Amino acid sequence: MKKVLLINAHQFYEGFAEGKLNKTMVDVTKEEMEAKGCEVKLTYIEKGYDINEEVEKHLWADIIITQSPVYWFGTPWIHKKYIDEVFTAGLVQQSLIVDDGRTRKDPNKQYGTGGKMQGKKYMLSLTWNAPKEAFGNKDQNLFEGKTVDEVFIANTTVYKFCGAEILPSFSCYDVMKNADVENVLKRFKLHLDSVFNTKTP
Repeated sequence: MKKVLLINAHQFYEGFAEGKLNKTMVDVTKEEMEAKGCEVKLTYIEKGYDINEEVEKHLWADIIITQSPVYWFGTPWIHKKYIDEVFTAGLVQQSLIVDDGRTRKDPNKQYGTGGKMQGKKYMLSLTWNAPKEAFGNKDQNLFEGKTVDEVFIANTTVYKFCGAEILPSFSCYDVMKNADVENVLKRFKLHLDSVFNTKTP
């Protein structure tokens, strides 16, 4: 049985970002992964958390999935705080990562190879105001051809730095002006099937 840590990184803003879509995405993820035979643990960052318990959840999990809105082209600040606290504790404890991988004795060892999360997988799922057309198109002014995965490399690199495999992300686009939740959820279920190479019975 695969073990899944599902992190809800939403931060509430009254009248602007109440978190309904992110909550729906979390619920669907939990249902889909349990239907695939996985055991799921949840963390709702905004409800509070114990740092050491979160380190233990990361050690326990085979798969970590973060569900987050995009605020000013990143995850909410409470998620960055969570990452800073949990991964710093994991470094101090030498549980998630030992060091940056380099050694004076062997100069061939690369920066970013000191992690202890090998065999674990990380996936990022996002809700955007940006339309799909804003990505992967060099004619678009803002991202100039960058994909979502390229825009969010600062987030996924945290897990890669610690040894985890990074899976293709999922995005809900244009959620403020042109939300289509039914089709988003259909796409999302297909994405989970594709990424985890399994179909829901």
